[in-house]
Parts: sequence; C-alpha cells; structure tokens
Amino acid sequence: MKATASPRSKKTREEEALAAAWHDTLNRYHRTTCALDRALAADHGITVSDFEVLAQLDGADGPVRMHELAEQVHLTQSALSRLVTRLEKSGLVSRGVCEDDRRAAWTQITPAGERCYSAARPTHRAILRELADAG
Repeated sequence: MKATASPRSKKTREEEALAAAWHDTLNRYHRTTCALDRALAADHGITVSDFEVLAQLDGADGPVRMHELAEQVHLTQSALSRLVTRLEKSGLVSRGVCEDDRRAAWTQITPAGERCYSAARPTHRAILRELADAG
C-alpha cells in the first residue's frame, strides 16, 4: 500500500518553501544593499539611503513633504529626518516649513544634490546590473 502525504505535511512543505523563498529574497536584498553602500560610499561619499532620497527628490516636480518622502523611501520619520539633516549639511538638499500647513516640513534637491545624484546613478545601475547578471 502506497503512503500518501497528510494534508498537514503538505502544508508544512508549502510553508517551508515559502520561508525559503522569503530568506532568498532577504539575502538578495542584503547582498544588493551592501554592494550598493560600498560602491556609493567609495565613489561618491553617499549611502544607498542617501541615493534613494536624492533619486526621489530628483524625480519630483519641486519640494516634497517629509512624510510623503518617508513613505517613498521606506524610512521612519525619525530616520529620514536624520538623513535629510546630514544631506542638508552637505549641501545636497534644502528643507523648510510648508506655507499651507506650518506643522509639515518639505525638502528638495539642490543643484549640488542633482550633480551628486547624476554622478552616482551610473554606479548604482552598474551594481544592479552586475548582481542581476550574477543571478
């Protein structure tokens, strides 16, 4: 008589496959983030998070509210505020208070930030291409 898998063991295998796929996704993400951080820091003096903020601001049609930017770059308000403070000190972004809602703050890329982003973009894309080709 042939043994059949119980519904429970099938569910366990499916869950284990799902967990394995999740771990693979995390490993690829961390490998990519680390490679980007190393290359961007070495060649341009910025982190991958700095790059992502500059990319969002470069693509905007003007100032971006901080809470909207936080959602776009997947950072907490606190982490984004510290990052923007660092970018502002470096002259790559500027920020201010929204005129229509004094409780809200905005930020925008400066000409120096545009130059930094433009210079870093080929490095960013080269790392993505290299890792994608490596599988």
